[in-house]
Amino acid sequence: MATTSSRLLSLLSLLGARPNRSGRDLADRLGISTRTLRRDVESLRELGYPVQALKGPDGGYRLGAGGRLPPLLLDDEQAVAVAVALQTAPASVAGIDDAAARALTSIRQVMPARLRAEVDAMHLTAIGNSWEFPAPPIAPDTLKAVGYAVRNGHLLRFDYLTPDSLRLHPNDPGFTPPLRVEPHHLVMWAGRWYLVAYTPATEAWGIYRVDRIHAHAPTGTPFQRRELSEPDVARYVMTSHDRGDTPARWPCLGTVLMELPPDVVARWAPGGSVIEYVAPTQTRITLGAWSWAGVAGLLATFDADITVIEPGELRDACRTLARRYRQAGE
Repeated sequence: MATTSSRLLSLLSLLGARPNRSGRDLADRLGISTRTLRRDVESLRELGYPVQALKGPDGGYRLGAGGRLPPLLLDDEQAVAVAVALQTAPASVAGIDDAAARALTSIRQVMPARLRAEVDAMHLTAIGNSWEFPAPPIAPDTLKAVGYAVRNGHLLRFDYLTPDSLRLHPNDPGFTPPLRVEPHHLVMWAGRWYLVAYTPATEAWGIYRVDRIHAHAPTGTPFQRRELSEPDVARYVMTSHDRGDTPARWPCLGTVLMELPPDVVARWAPGGSVIEYVAPTQTRITLGAWSWAGVAGLLATFDADITVIEPGELRDACRTLARRYRQAGE
């Protein structure tokens, strides 16, 4: 019986690893006959796992959706990968640190002693880097509301918070009515969550920071999905200058006019920068660092002419760096 149980778990693992498996491949991997394989498949079905038979010259099987989850089906490498991922998960969602720690504890408890020792050996401390520019953590309810609308293709209605995370009321200066959009993609980049959506009222695509979204009750209203203007959603987000970003809080924050196209600057600017369109080949960029020399050094990485440099401390830092580089080249 123990051998049969172990074999059923192995069969489940193989079915879960690939969408489709031939019967002969499964039988060979398990070291059993095709007749025994058919009996094992029937046993899994009786336990509630939707194993579907595939038609064709060789036949085969597929694990369908909606079945019961097996207790734990991870090989050694997968278990270590999960342990590392849970310990290094970015805190981009409120409460995720505690949830990740509890998940790691739960997984560890059901592991055999040998594998548990290997996972314990991977215990580590993740330290945030000073050059990371994550957005404020997102409330789980907000992420669920946005994700639900994207997944089900329902219109999403929300208030868009100010850059200072304030929710304005109708009598407040600068108030704008709630937005009603067609949510298409959730994207995470550089520690920030973005929603790519189409707004029927303006007939335009837009990118919204999820940490600035205050979702209303689900609309339940379906919409017909459209083709994104840029076929690659990752490229669309990375090269868009207007994605709701706000300057990170740095001791030194400067702004310059740069002779580069906005999409190029947006792609390579550090997180926490703000990119503004000026002209097809001109961009206004605001970015920060721990020192004015640091800001000037970041600007130099673009290898482009800059003008209208503000504030004066940044202009002084540029002169200082210019003198140092000139001396270094002599």
